[in-house]
Amino acid sequence: MDKLVYTAMTGARHILDQQATTSNNLANATTTGFRAQLDAFRAVPVVSEGLPTRTFVVDSTVGSDFRSGPIETTGRALDVAVRGEGWLAVQSNDGSEAYTRNGSLKISENGLLQTSAGLTLQGENGPIAVPPNMNVAISADGTVSGIDTSQGQPGPANVLGRIKLVNPPTTGLLRGDDGLFRLESGQPAQADQNVRLADGCLEGSNVNPVDAMVNMIALARSFDTQMSLIKNAENNAAKATQILALN
Repeated sequence: MDKLVYTAMTGARHILDQQATTSNNLANATTTGFRAQLDAFRAVPVVSEGLPTRTFVVDSTVGSDFRSGPIETTGRALDVAVRGEGWLAVQSNDGSEAYTRNGSLKISENGLLQTSAGLTLQGENGPIAVPPNMNVAISADGTVSGIDTSQGQPGPANVLGRIKLVNPPTTGLLRGDDGLFRLESGQPAQADQNVRLADGCLEGSNVNPVDAMVNMIALARSFDTQMSLIKNAENNAAKATQILALN
């Protein structure tokens, strides 16, 4: 009974944690470039003076699903999607370099190329500044060009910079609380010339809403099962107490 209670109790607790993860994934089913979060659990024996017959469940690994999401055409010049593997490098709020797949870009009041969340996009030589009255175009290799329209007639195209595109191994990437990914080593990744962009497109979330809903239902049933096991253990203990009292 003791072993049953430990297993069911910790199992129910981490089912709730997994339910929260699934709910977060479902809430971001329409978030541009979102990567679904994955949970993995394992059983750990309870070390004590008694026999090692008790186990509990721990969340051993929190990972991410790095499969690409669907690419949708928007026709907007500042929308880009990473084709296949790769990331856009941005400067996070704490000043460190982080990586995202959200290619919905904008030009800030200071003329810096940023994501829709207000994070400054990293260029291979620093932030990319866009002068006023510029029509911006982004090529497949991340080169940002601008055409001056202040004279009434379009002028020649000027290269403003090149977006830093990286492709580090996914095994070394960690998701932060802000939803951005960083290298586990804390060091910035090297630019990868093989990463390509699709202009006028955005990559959607790789969360499948149907699968997420089915998973939530399955988790709810699993939680009910764990609660039933705890109740059965309580009933068994009560019956055992009655038998011992009769003896």
